Amino acid sequence: MTVTSPDGISIAYETRGTGSPALVFVHGWSCDRSYWAAQLEAFSRDFQVVALDLAGHGESGFGREAWTMAAFGGDVAAVVEALALDRVILVGHSMGGDAIVEAARRLPDRVAGLVWVDTYRRLGTPRTQEQLDALLAPIRADFVDATRAFVSGMFLPSADPKLVERVASDMSSAPPEVALEALAFALSFDREMPRLVMELGLPIVAINPEQPASDIASLDRHGVEVILMPGVGHFLMLEDPEEFEALLRTAIDRIGP
Repeated sequence: MTVTSPDGISIAYETRGTGSPALVFVHGWSCDRSYWAAQLEAFSRDFQVVALDLAGHGESGFGREAWTMAAFGGDVAAVVEALALDRVILVGHSMGGDAIVEAARRLPDRVAGLVWVDTYRRLGTPRTQEQLDALLAPIRADFVDATRAFVSGMFLPSADPKLVERVASDMSSAPPEVALEALAFALSFDREMPRLVMELGLPIVAINPEQPASDIASLDRHGVEVILMPGVGHFLMLEDPEEFEALLRTAIDRIGP
């Protein structure tokens, strides 16, 4: 199914199951809704589940003037509104965690809480411009090879090589005109996040890999509860779907009805 975003882009989504609150799954940078396939299957037995492709990703449209987190949040909100969901928990992986914060700002009184899946490991110490430039420079210079290296470094050495290759191939095939701008906005969004979290006042649970370590104290100061998952890298829901399902159910329980 599709819906039109506030700026006129076609947004592809799927839904199954019944129940409230609905769970809305949002993928990360240069990924798509297929990364949540195992979770849609597992959670549709107990909840209505929704997954979407952000604009410029998967089966959604292109042509956006600026690939900002606010615009991606509009994509998520458009799907929630199209389905007339009156109570949702938003689940965002990586950059998708930024998008769901922006979506929650557009959905007053509909969002029960947020689940970040390795979105932030600390809050309150944003990257400097020099750090941002250093992260982005190799990807701007050689998008395909640098993205493959960037993605491969997000996995533990013990990760399934076939999974690493699948994700690296997917993400390095993204359209650079979308990916580069979206990444720049995502990497700098940590400057805004403490203020936005305070303004929302919603329960937030972060499911993070055990390593590298999260600054749990900084997240706790901003009202974010942390659940750690051992033995995985950045793509928790792909690397160990069963363990991730258990932790996500715990996060949902902690957010409450």
